[in-house]
Amino acid sequence: MALLVHLTPEKNARRIRRAGIATSGYGGGVFCMPVMPSYVLSNQWLRELRRGGQRLIVAVHFRISDNELVRVGHYSAAGTEMTAAEAVSLILHAEDARGYEIVVPRPIAPAELHRVRHVRQVTGWRYHPNAHGRRPCACPACLGRGAFKAADLRRRLSIDSPALTKPQLLDNLRNAGDDDDLIDALYGLARRSRGDVGDIAYLIDHPNPEVRYVLALALRKYRGGAARRLLARLAADPDSDVRAAAARP
Repeated sequence: MALLVHLTPEKNARRIRRAGIATSGYGGGVFCMPVMPSYVLSNQWLRELRRGGQRLIVAVHFRISDNELVRVGHYSAAGTEMTAAEAVSLILHAEDARGYEIVVPRPIAPAELHRVRHVRQVTGWRYHPNAHGRRPCACPACLGRGAFKAADLRRRLSIDSPALTKPQLLDNLRNAGDDDDLIDALYGLARRSRGDVGDIAYLIDHPNPEVRYVLALALRKYRGGAARRLLARLAADPDSDVRAAAARP
């Protein structure tokens, strides 16, 4: 039996426990991933799904027959039909499994459910798998109308908007409502002249590696031993992208 995971807003959990997982209007099936040794890859779609405005996502694990036909492939290409066992093997052995998805072309019955569990809400990528550490694009093709925080993002990234001053950026940093606001303020500081490194030093142990990545970029604008010591700590960060940013010449 193939063990798969479907991500959904928490508000759907009670209905799913009672009635199973309904098919999506888009794609005509149940979108899912294999439960893999890598927690991040298994739940990689979480942050992208949260861009729709849902604040809390849960993971629904379920089992289907290894011989059942499903569609599998990268989201940027048409899916290929194969058995569930073959689809799981394809993703497990992919050189880069980010962006893959499996579509089960039918609803999932309550008897097929394994468990519903909470997951870390900062898992996965946004916009596209290689977007880590890059500012999002606010053009209409990349940021559709009605997307979560779209108007605010367009305002902040617009080439017609005046650049924020350093005091404004520091104020945004102190009053950030979420990690995206922190990252946006740090990107702005990374383009500014040096200042008091104490303004941003408290983010050195932030749990989100993307925040630490942009912190490393910003720290390169600061001089002095304190900034160098912070960069040295980030050069030993568990996240490889953070280490690379801290060690960048």
